[in-house]
Amino acid sequence: MQKNHLNFLLSTLRKGSQFFLTCLLFVGIQAHAQTQKPNIVFLLIDDLGYADCGFNGGKDILTPNIDRLAKAGSILKNHYVQPVCSPTRSALMTGRYPTRTGIYTIITPGAAWGLPLNERTLANALQEAGYSTAITGKWHLGEFEKAYQPNARGFDYQYGHFFGSIDYYTHERNNQMDWYRNGTPLKEEGYSTHLVAKEACSVIEKHTPSKPLFLYVPFNGVHSPFQAPDQYTAAYPNLEGNRKKLAGMLAAVDEAVAQIVASLKKTGMLENTLIIFSSDNGGPPPGNNTPLREFKGTIYEGGTRAAAFAHWPGHVPAGKTVEGAMHIIDWYPTLIGLAGGSLKQALPIDGKDVWPMITKAGKSPHKAILSVSTRGTSQAAIRMGDWKLIVADAEESEGATPKKQPKKYEPVSLFNLAEDPSESRNLASVHPERVAEMRKELSVLLKNAVAPGGK
Repeated sequence: MQKNHLNFLLSTLRKGSQFFLTCLLFVGIQAHAQTQKPNIVFLLIDDLGYADCGFNGGKDILTPNIDRLAKAGSILKNHYVQPVCSPTRSALMTGRYPTRTGIYTIITPGAAWGLPLNERTLANALQEAGYSTAITGKWHLGEFEKAYQPNARGFDYQYGHFFGSIDYYTHERNNQMDWYRNGTPLKEEGYSTHLVAKEACSVIEKHTPSKPLFLYVPFNGVHSPFQAPDQYTAAYPNLEGNRKKLAGMLAAVDEAVAQIVASLKKTGMLENTLIIFSSDNGGPPPGNNTPLREFKGTIYEGGTRAAAFAHWPGHVPAGKTVEGAMHIIDWYPTLIGLAGGSLKQALPIDGKDVWPMITKAGKSPHKAILSVSTRGTSQAAIRMGDWKLIVADAEESEGATPKKQPKKYEPVSLFNLAEDPSESRNLASVHPERVAEMRKELSVLLKNAVAPGGK
């Protein structure tokens, strides 16, 4: 009797221990799954030319650290942005085209408007998914009221400047200081690229590993004014003028990228960090957009196709080039999906999940990609497959201004980007059926477009 009772107790203990171990294993798996949400570091370079960096064809400026990171990841050959900075930043933060937000052009200091307050931002969504969120660098989506500033738009921490064109040393624009920490004015000495990088590294190294990190680093380099410390320009005796200064500015950004990567390594975060690198628009002169046509501010490829890549060891294929077309709006649903966040919201999302395209050599999820000019919908472009259509209003297309300035666009232009990335041959008259099809799709995308903000 006693023996049977003993056996029963031993059997119960064995089963109980197995159950206990199973519970521990389950809890461990759940905890591991939670920690596997990727950290996200988004590096946005201001006014970088499509071919200024070596990884995208640049020859005269050395960018070894950026190139090394790109080579260890996948280059995004057809990564579209908007032709100027504020619209690109709003598209990234909302996953929505300017036709939804009204941000077609640059928001100026003190302007009584910004990213509409009913917009949910990428930072909001990642906060909801359990992320710590920080921005070090340039915001450029409104600041005239606290409600428009980063700390009210989903960022736990803010450091840097609210607008562009600041002096790299004084951090002033038009004799007004533009440098803040958590919305409080900050007087600080130093070259702004160095300071932005130093703060980004500090955020990484102080980060609590219990939460994943979203770190947004929108550098003001290499935007004008063209200013660089002598130690960076000294490496380019064969370059002159602003091209030489830009080379020095980009060298400083390249060094900054290396410092951020070093901090990720130091903290053991690099292996589980998705790093995204992009320009906010095509480069203006003296930037190099080869082989693309034109520059920043236009809806030609030189204004709207960005040098970009993605890097995440073991997740993003190394040494690959992704040919599929995407737009910066796509990072919104893609990153929220990777973070395990929710895409349920009141406002429609234009972006598509491009993760299968990037990681599994999939096709672009877009039927069409839209570009609109700083003037709004009167000048618009649409890409469908290899084809791109530009439709411009009569005044601009015909050059019908009082001074008869050279025209920027023809009324209707059609280009095959696979055969003619420089947009040098207008095929509209050769393919009228394709023009009609693409104009129909363009009209759908422009339907119900909102008026420009601030109007």
